[in-house]
Amino acid sequence: MEAIKGSRILLVEDEDSLARGLKFNLEQEGYLVVLAGDGREALDIISREDFDLIVLDIMLPRVDGFEVAARVREENARLPILILTARTSAQDRIRGLEIGADDYLTKPFHLAEFLLRVEGMLTRKQWYGDPGEEKSRARLGDKSIDFHTREVQTGAGEKFRLTVSEANVLQYLMQHKGEVLSRKELLKNVWRTNTNIETRTVDAFIARLRKYFEADPKNPEYIKSVRGSGYLFEDGNGS
Repeated sequence: MEAIKGSRILLVEDEDSLARGLKFNLEQEGYLVVLAGDGREALDIISREDFDLIVLDIMLPRVDGFEVAARVREENARLPILILTARTSAQDRIRGLEIGADDYLTKPFHLAEFLLRVEGMLTRKQWYGDPGEEKSRARLGDKSIDFHTREVQTGAGEKFRLTVSEANVLQYLMQHKGEVLSRKELLKNVWRTNTNIETRTVDAFIARLRKYFEADPKNPEYIKSVRGSGYLFEDGNGS
Protein backbone atom coordinates (compact mmCIF):
# COMPACT_ATOMS: atom_id res chain seq x y z
CA MET A 1 0.00 0.00 0.00
CA GLU A 2 2.99 2.29 -0.35
CA ALA A 3 1.27 4.14 -3.21
CA ILE A 4 -1.37 5.62 -0.93
CA LYS A 5 1.11 6.86 1.69
CA GLY A 6 1.52 10.57 1.39
CA SER A 7 -2.15 10.99 0.46
CA ARG A 8 -3.63 14.28 1.62
CA ILE A 9 -6.56 13.99 4.02
CA LEU A 10 -8.80 16.78 5.29
CA LEU A 11 -10.08 15.84 8.75
CA VAL A 12 -13.15 17.88 9.74
CA GLU A 13 -13.92 17.33 13.44
CA ASP A 14 -14.87 19.84 16.14
CA GLU A 15 -14.08 17.60 19.12
CA ASP A 16 -10.50 18.67 19.74
CA SER A 17 -9.22 15.59 21.58
CA LEU A 18 -10.65 13.21 18.97
CA ALA A 19 -9.37 15.34 16.10
CA ARG A 20 -5.84 15.43 17.50
CA GLY A 21 -5.83 11.70 18.20
CA LEU A 22 -7.04 10.81 14.69
CA LYS A 23 -4.58 13.23 13.11
CA PHE A 24 -1.68 11.72 15.05
CA ASN A 25 -2.60 8.16 14.07
CA LEU A 26 -3.20 9.05 10.42
CA GLU A 27 0.20 10.75 10.28
CA GLN A 28 1.77 7.68 11.85
CA GLU A 29 0.39 5.75 8.88
CA GLY A 30 2.15 8.12 6.49
CA TYR A 31 -0.71 10.39 5.47
CA LEU A 32 -0.60 14.19 5.29
CA VAL A 33 -3.43 15.58 7.41
CA VAL A 34 -5.04 19.03 7.55
CA LEU A 35 -7.49 19.77 10.38
CA ALA A 36 -10.67 21.85 10.22
CA GLY A 37 -12.77 22.51 13.32
CA ASP A 38 -16.05 23.50 11.68
CA GLY A 39 -17.84 23.29 8.36
CA ARG A 40 -17.15 26.84 7.21
CA GLU A 41 -13.43 26.44 7.80
CA ALA A 42 -13.51 23.13 5.92
CA LEU A 43 -15.18 24.72 2.88
CA ASP A 44 -12.64 27.53 2.90
CA ILE A 45 -9.73 25.05 2.99
CA ILE A 46 -11.28 22.91 0.23
CA SER A 47 -11.59 25.98 -2.00
CA ARG A 48 -7.83 26.53 -1.75
CA GLU A 49 -6.30 23.06 -1.47
CA ASP A 50 -6.61 19.63 -3.07
CA PHE A 51 -7.18 16.44 -1.08
CA ASP A 52 -7.39 12.71 -1.72
CA LEU A 53 -9.98 12.07 1.01
CA ILE A 54 -12.25 14.01 3.36
CA VAL A 55 -13.05 12.58 6.79
CA LEU A 56 -16.12 14.54 7.81
CA ASP A 57 -18.01 14.77 11.10
CA ILE A 58 -21.73 15.47 10.69
CA MET A 59 -22.48 17.47 13.85
CA LEU A 60 -20.34 20.55 13.19
CA PRO A 61 -20.77 24.19 14.22
CA ARG A 62 -21.55 26.93 11.69
CA VAL A 63 -22.06 24.62 8.69
CA ASP A 64 -22.96 20.97 9.33
CA GLY A 65 -21.39 17.97 7.63
CA PHE A 66 -24.38 17.29 5.37
CA GLU A 67 -24.05 20.77 3.86
CA VAL A 68 -20.28 20.41 3.51
CA ALA A 69 -20.68 17.06 1.70
CA ALA A 70 -23.36 18.45 -0.61
CA ARG A 71 -21.27 21.48 -1.57
CA VAL A 72 -18.16 19.35 -2.14
CA ARG A 73 -20.17 17.11 -4.47
CA GLU A 74 -21.35 20.10 -6.50
CA GLU A 75 -17.72 20.86 -7.33
CA ASN A 76 -16.06 17.44 -7.24
CA ALA A 77 -17.97 14.22 -7.88
CA ARG A 78 -14.87 12.08 -7.44
CA LEU A 79 -13.37 13.13 -4.08
CA PRO A 80 -14.02 10.33 -1.52
CA ILE A 81 -15.90 11.38 1.61
CA LEU A 82 -15.97 9.31 4.82
CA ILE A 83 -18.64 10.50 7.26
CA LEU A 84 -18.18 10.22 11.01
CA THR A 85 -21.45 10.44 12.93
CA ALA A 86 -22.77 9.92 16.44
CA ARG A 87 -26.24 9.62 14.95
CA THR A 88 -27.41 6.03 14.78
CA SER A 89 -30.64 6.35 12.77
CA ALA A 90 -30.68 4.75 9.35
CA GLN A 91 -32.25 7.90 7.90
CA ASP A 92 -29.23 10.02 8.86
CA ARG A 93 -26.81 7.48 7.39
CA ILE A 94 -28.79 7.15 4.18
CA ARG A 95 -29.09 10.94 3.88
CA GLY A 96 -25.31 11.22 3.99
CA LEU A 97 -24.91 8.56 1.32
CA GLU A 98 -27.58 10.15 -0.88
CA ILE A 99 -25.83 13.51 -0.69
CA GLY A 100 -22.75 11.80 -2.08
CA ALA A 101 -20.66 10.54 0.83
CA ASP A 102 -18.99 7.25 -0.05
CA ASP A 103 -19.12 5.61 3.37
CA TYR A 104 -19.68 6.29 7.06
CA LEU A 105 -18.56 5.23 10.52
CA THR A 106 -20.74 5.52 13.61
CA LYS A 107 -19.12 6.87 16.79
CA PRO A 108 -17.67 5.42 18.90
CA PHE A 109 -15.52 3.33 16.56
CA HIS A 110 -12.31 1.35 16.92
CA LEU A 111 -9.16 3.04 15.67
CA ALA A 112 -8.10 -0.05 13.70
CA GLU A 113 -11.43 -0.06 11.86
CA PHE A 114 -11.12 3.64 11.08
CA LEU A 115 -7.62 3.20 9.65
CA LEU A 116 -8.71 0.21 7.58
CA ARG A 117 -11.63 2.20 6.20
CA VAL A 118 -9.36 5.10 5.25
CA GLU A 119 -6.86 2.77 3.59
CA GLY A 120 -9.64 0.97 1.73
CA MET A 121 -11.13 4.19 0.39
CA LEU A 122 -7.79 5.55 -0.79
CA THR A 123 -6.90 2.21 -2.40
CA ARG A 124 -10.27 2.08 -4.14
CA LYS A 125 -9.78 5.62 -5.44
CA GLN A 126 -6.53 4.59 -7.15
CA TRP A 127 -7.97 1.30 -8.39
CA TYR A 128 -10.89 3.09 -10.00
CA GLY A 129 -8.72 5.71 -11.64
CA ASP A 130 -7.47 3.42 -14.46
CA PRO A 131 -10.40 1.44 -15.86
CA GLY A 132 -9.88 -0.75 -18.88
CA GLU A 133 -11.09 1.18 -21.90
CA GLU A 134 -12.82 -1.88 -23.36
CA LYS A 135 -14.94 -2.20 -20.22
CA SER A 136 -15.64 1.46 -19.63
CA ARG A 137 -19.03 1.64 -21.36
CA ALA A 138 -22.27 -0.24 -20.80
CA ARG A 139 -25.99 0.05 -21.41
CA LEU A 140 -28.80 -0.56 -18.95
CA GLY A 141 -32.26 -0.29 -20.49
CA ASP A 142 -32.53 3.12 -22.17
CA LYS A 143 -29.54 4.47 -20.24
CA SER A 144 -25.88 4.35 -21.27
CA ILE A 145 -23.09 4.49 -18.70
CA ASP A 146 -19.51 5.63 -19.22
CA PHE A 147 -17.64 4.17 -16.27
CA HIS A 148 -14.57 6.27 -17.01
CA THR A 149 -16.39 9.57 -16.53
CA ARG A 150 -19.28 8.06 -14.50
CA GLU A 151 -21.71 9.90 -16.73
CA VAL A 152 -25.13 8.39 -17.41
CA GLN A 153 -27.23 9.46 -20.41
CA THR A 154 -30.92 8.63 -20.57
CA GLY A 155 -32.96 7.85 -23.66
CA ALA A 156 -34.52 11.29 -23.32
CA GLY A 157 -31.10 12.91 -23.64
CA GLU A 158 -30.75 13.88 -19.98
CA LYS A 159 -27.45 13.37 -18.18
CA PHE A 160 -26.35 12.79 -14.61
CA ARG A 161 -23.18 11.60 -12.93
CA LEU A 162 -22.69 8.71 -10.51
CA THR A 163 -20.41 9.02 -7.50
CA VAL A 164 -17.27 6.87 -7.51
CA SER A 165 -18.80 4.29 -5.18
CA GLU A 166 -22.08 4.14 -7.11
CA ALA A 167 -20.16 3.50 -10.32
CA ASN A 168 -17.94 0.88 -8.67
CA VAL A 169 -20.91 -1.04 -7.26
CA LEU A 170 -22.79 -1.02 -10.56
CA GLN A 171 -19.73 -2.01 -12.58
CA TYR A 172 -18.95 -4.91 -10.25
CA LEU A 173 -22.55 -6.15 -10.42
CA MET A 174 -22.56 -5.99 -14.22
CA GLN A 175 -19.19 -7.71 -14.50
CA HIS A 176 -20.61 -10.59 -12.44
CA LYS A 177 -23.93 -10.90 -14.26
CA GLY A 178 -25.91 -13.95 -13.19
CA GLU A 179 -23.89 -14.46 -9.99
CA VAL A 180 -25.37 -14.08 -6.53
CA LEU A 181 -23.12 -11.62 -4.70
CA SER A 182 -23.24 -11.36 -0.92
CA ARG A 183 -23.00 -8.05 0.89
CA LYS A 184 -19.69 -9.15 2.40
CA GLU A 185 -18.30 -9.96 -1.04
CA LEU A 186 -19.29 -6.52 -2.29
CA LEU A 187 -17.67 -4.87 0.73
CA LYS A 188 -14.48 -6.81 0.16
CA ASN A 189 -14.19 -6.40 -3.61
CA VAL A 190 -15.78 -2.99 -4.19
CA TRP A 191 -15.09 -1.11 -0.97
CA ARG A 192 -11.83 -3.07 -0.45
CA THR A 193 -12.42 -3.11 3.28
CA ASN A 194 -13.00 -5.33 6.31
CA THR A 195 -16.07 -7.53 5.69
CA ASN A 196 -17.04 -7.49 9.38
CA ILE A 197 -18.11 -3.85 9.24
CA GLU A 198 -21.52 -2.36 8.45
CA THR A 199 -23.18 -4.26 5.58
CA ARG A 200 -26.15 -1.88 5.40
CA THR A 201 -23.85 0.45 3.48
CA VAL A 202 -24.30 -1.94 0.55
CA ASP A 203 -28.09 -1.86 0.86
CA ALA A 204 -28.10 1.95 0.71
CA PHE A 205 -26.11 1.95 -2.52
CA ILE A 206 -28.29 -0.75 -4.10
CA ALA A 207 -31.38 1.32 -3.26
CA ARG A 208 -29.84 4.36 -4.94
CA LEU A 209 -28.89 2.42 -8.09
CA ARG A 210 -32.40 1.00 -8.34
CA LYS A 211 -33.79 4.53 -8.07
CA TYR A 212 -31.58 5.61 -10.96
CA PHE A 213 -32.01 2.63 -13.29
CA GLU A 214 -35.17 0.68 -12.45
CA ALA A 215 -38.57 1.66 -13.80
CA ASP A 216 -40.07 0.30 -10.57
CA PRO A 217 -37.40 0.18 -7.82
CA LYS A 218 -39.66 -1.98 -5.63
CA ASN A 219 -39.85 -4.60 -8.39
CA PRO A 220 -36.39 -4.43 -9.95
CA GLU A 221 -35.72 -5.83 -13.40
CA TYR A 222 -31.93 -5.60 -13.26
CA ILE A 223 -30.61 -5.52 -9.69
CA LYS A 224 -32.48 -8.22 -7.82
CA SER A 225 -32.41 -9.35 -4.20
CA VAL A 226 -31.81 -12.99 -3.37
CA ARG A 227 -33.28 -13.53 0.06
CA GLY A 228 -30.69 -14.48 2.65
CA SER A 229 -27.88 -14.38 0.09
CA GLY A 230 -27.36 -10.96 -1.45
CA TYR A 231 -27.87 -9.43 -4.89
CA LEU A 232 -28.06 -10.68 -8.47
CA PHE A 233 -27.63 -8.62 -11.64
CA GLU A 234 -29.58 -9.67 -14.74
CA ASP A 235 -29.86 -7.92 -18.09
CA GLY A 236 -33.65 -7.76 -17.95
CA ASN A 237 -34.17 -10.96 -19.90
CA GLY A 238 -33.42 -13.27 -16.98
CA SER A 239 -29.85 -13.88 -18.11
